[in-house]
Amino acid sequence: MVAFRGPKVWLWRWRRNPLKRRGDRLESWVVLVAWVLTVGGGLVAGLLSADSVESGLARQREEWRPVEARLVEDAPEPGADSGAGAEKVWAKVRWAAPDGSVREGQARVDPADVVGTPVTVWTDALGRLVTEPAGEAQARLRAGLVGGLAGIFVAAVPFAGGRLVRGRLERRRMDQWDEEWERIAPLWERKIW
Repeated sequence: MVAFRGPKVWLWRWRRNPLKRRGDRLESWVVLVAWVLTVGGGLVAGLLSADSVESGLARQREEWRPVEARLVEDAPEPGADSGAGAEKVWAKVRWAAPDGSVREGQARVDPADVVGTPVTVWTDALGRLVTEPAGEAQARLRAGLVGGLAGIFVAAVPFAGGRLVRGRLERRRMDQWDEEWERIAPLWERKIW
């Protein structure tokens, strides 16, 4: 059964009405607070998360440096399972850290490179291997995605909480109407004539 709804009236929850109950007023405030927290909390969380990710990636671009390394062993041929379009393979490389020590590790290199071939690897301030840092456009995209997801997840909490409280208030209101009907229904059943 679908209830008839009249024309939409703005701010109807806050209009004066002698039939409005305490539960109706409480529900109007629950809706207001839930929407303010949903929109405001989601927006703030999204912006803060996006800013944090973007500044972290910018710091990586500043601190991580390309370093020339040399292959320690011949790079393997791409396997049959990797397909003909395999661009890079893993191989052992050696490079000099900022403190002058020699380091070794695994890096992606062209297939079939021989020992001693120079390759470019990225290292952090301590000389550890890292991936190539994200460019500015990629950093903005990542920050936007992380910020959007964080905003959605944070906004979902007050939204769901508001829906739960409203559902409880609705059940309570229906129970009160049932109780009142139990008191009034016998009066309507009496015959006047």
